Amino acid sequence: MKEKSILQDIFTRKDFSQNELDIILPKFKQKKFFKGDYLLQQGKTANYYWFVESGFIRSFAIDTEGNDVSTNFYTVADIVIDWPSFFMRSATKENIQALTDCTCWQLDFETFQQLFHSIEAFREAGRSRLVKSYFELKEHSTGLITDQAKDRYLKLISEKPQIVRNVPLKQIASYLGITDTSLSRIRKEITEEK
Repeated sequence: MKEKSILQDIFTRKDFSQNELDIILPKFKQKKFFKGDYLLQQGKTANYYWFVESGFIRSFAIDTEGNDVSTNFYTVADIVIDWPSFFMRSATKENIQALTDCTCWQLDFETFQQLFHSIEAFREAGRSRLVKSYFELKEHSTGLITDQAKDRYLKLISEKPQIVRNVPLKQIASYLGITDTSLSRIRKEITEEK
């Protein structure tokens, strides 16, 4: 990997020795996706995960009425993974799709296992990402029950402003657990309050 990539910001000398970086970084393969490409489709088993170099990606599931409901959004430096499918080697219930043309760094399951079992710092970084992802998911799912829709939207603006600026409102609304009409009303209220 000759050019500087997002991986060099994710895997730093602070957490890894130069020798470990020399082993880890070349294992990732650059992968480009075009808008609309699927990184993973419902019913398949996740064999890869990706770090986003550029672009926007969405995960979504199909509800019992056939509607697609956004479950997460990803952008620069995010890890894109279906954790249960990847680790449990099970079919996913989600789809992961590029919202724009994207460049990612891909690691396959077998290589991940080799690095996980041979490099302690890689193992600890992976555990840390898994825990962080779990907390974010738990916070989001609890917020759908306990927080007002407007507060959920304001939180999304605060934490991921680039998502709000670059993702279709219908997809954001489904992620927030509301209709796009409700989201339009909330956006209007916020604008009027300024």
